[in-house]
Amino acid sequence: MKAQSLIIVVLSVALLFAVIKIVTSKATTVAGNAADAVISNIMTRTSIRSFTDESLTGEQIETLLKAGMAAPSAVNKQPWKFIVVKNREFLKRIADTLPNTRLTTAACAIVVCGDMTKTLDGVARDFWIHDCSAATENILLAAHAMGVGAVWAGIFPNPDRVSQLRGLIDIPESLIPLCVVALGHPAENPEPKDKWNPENYMVID
Repeated sequence: MKAQSLIIVVLSVALLFAVIKIVTSKATTVAGNAADAVISNIMTRTSIRSFTDESLTGEQIETLLKAGMAAPSAVNKQPWKFIVVKNREFLKRIADTLPNTRLTTAACAIVVCGDMTKTLDGVARDFWIHDCSAATENILLAAHAMGVGAVWAGIFPNPDRVSQLRGLIDIPESLIPLCVVALGHPAENPEPKDKWNPENYMVID
């Protein structure tokens, strides 16, 4: 009887270890697949400058905004404001005045602005540029992962572009437009550029 009980205990322990090994192996595989997907998304993202006439859904736009707001921010000040432009007339005005925005065929645009009422003080004020740039990159990567085309068009620090955009969509003085992200369903499929260059980094051991 004791021997039978001992065998049951041994088999139970062996089964438990087998289950743990399988679960751990699956978790490792899932984590590995997730990492591969993230790296692939970064490496294959490329600028899309031509779009179809298909619009984006409200859910897609909200997901992009959530991605932007998930960016790192100095002292968590989150000094950003996102202006979503869907009106075709406004998009055309911006495209005609600022051709670099690539809005001629875009479904919509997100103007990424720095909110000067939420910045750090003194020389740290300009960390808003870092924060809003990180938010913009998050939007670009999220768009690519969703199959949405996007391109980053710089506005700040060009004073003419800043002034022109303010006049077009009445951006208040407390906001500084960093860039315009044109968005839409891709009408082109350019190959991503391989930007790896060992000469562009150094190691200090």
